[in-house]
Parts: sequence; C-alpha cells; structure tokens
Amino acid sequence: QVQVAESGGGLVQAGGSLGLSCTASGLTFSTFTLGWFRQAPGKEREFVAGINSGGSTYYADSVKGRFTISRDNAKNTVNLQMNSLKPEDTAVYRCAPRRTTGNIVVPSNYFPWGQGTQVTVSS
Repeated sequence: QVQVAESGGGLVQAGGSLGLSCTASGLTFSTFTLGWFRQAPGKEREFVAGINSGGSTYYADSVKGRFTISRDNAKNTVNLQMNSLKPEDTAVYRCAPRRTTGNIVVPSNYFPWGQGTQVTVSS
C-alpha cells in the first residue's frame, strides 16, 4: 500500500523561506515522477513543481526562480525549497507520485495524496 506524508509547512512573512518534505512508501520510489501541488481556499488544485526519475525538474511559471524541487531516493523523499515567498503562495501543499503517463501538471495523474501541509505567507 502506497502512503505519502508531507511535512514542513508553517507561517512565514512575505520574502521569507520554507522547506517542505514528502516521504512516500510502498513503491519503488526511484522510478516514479513526484509532484508538488497546492490548493488555496476556493481554488482548484494547481501544479507547483515536479521531478522525474532522471532528476529533470518542472515548475509552474508562478514559482519559477523561487522554488526548487529535489529528491533523495535513498530516503524516499522529495523536497520543495521555497524562497521569496509571497502571500499568493498561501495554500495547502500536497505531494504525490505520478501513476500514469499523462501530463505532469494534471492532478488526476497522481495518487495517492498525503494529507498536506499548510503554508501561510503574511504580508
């Protein structure tokens, strides 16, 4: 059974930094693309960043240059370093493994999801 758990969220002032971690178990971690998504109240879940099995990274335009995704296959962990945070980055952040060959930015291609971690950026 695949299980996913995120950690590292919190409250930070605009311009600050936070690091998120996601651990996935029950799968051959190194072979999967992992993605971070976020969902703000009243909004759709949106793609933030992804990293494939070869280490290639993908970012939403809104976070490019500010966020960095990385993976540690030995620890079954994918990390998201978030710098220069803005109030519009406030959301619940979740990660998941991509389980289909579909588009990397589409949430329905990923499962299962963790419970998420709240990131709040104050102005």
